Amino acid sequence: MNKTKRSSTMPYERVAVNTESLAELLDCGRSTAIKIGELASARVQIGKRILWNMNKIQSYIDSISTDNSGGDENGL
Repeated sequence: MNKTKRSSTMPYERVAVNTESLAELLDCGRSTAIKIGELASARVQIGKRILWNMNKIQSYIDSISTDNSGGDENGL
């Protein structure tokens, strides 16, 4: 079997990343990255290889982010 070649593109520019790259992008540990990926329903399995769909990860992160602008409930 051929060894996986590493791409020169930045991980945030990729459609899918491996678990190690996902953890690096999210600045967290491997287990936390897997949890986030599973909560985002971003897991892509090709044979034995696990990749994470970056569009779904980004959408999930955006959906759980809070607005910390300092205003009240009405945005004032």
